[in-house]
Amino acid sequence: MAVAKVIELSTSSSIGIEDAVKTGLAKCAESVKNIQGAWVNEIKVTTDAAGNIQEWRVNLKVSFVVN
Repeated sequence: MAVAKVIELSTSSSIGIEDAVKTGLAKCAESVKNIQGAWVNEIKVTTDAAGNIQEWRVNLKVSFVVN
């Protein structure tokens, strides 16, 4: 029987949502093994005074199998 665990993390990128997700998963994979998938739980942007996007932020729920 396999046991899965879910952790939540926040990550950001000035490029876009996909880059934020890739960056977050890559950093997570440095210490977490057997990653099975991730859910994008929340998306947020920061803007300048003119409304231009400065940074994309995402919250991820990452699932992995515990051996």
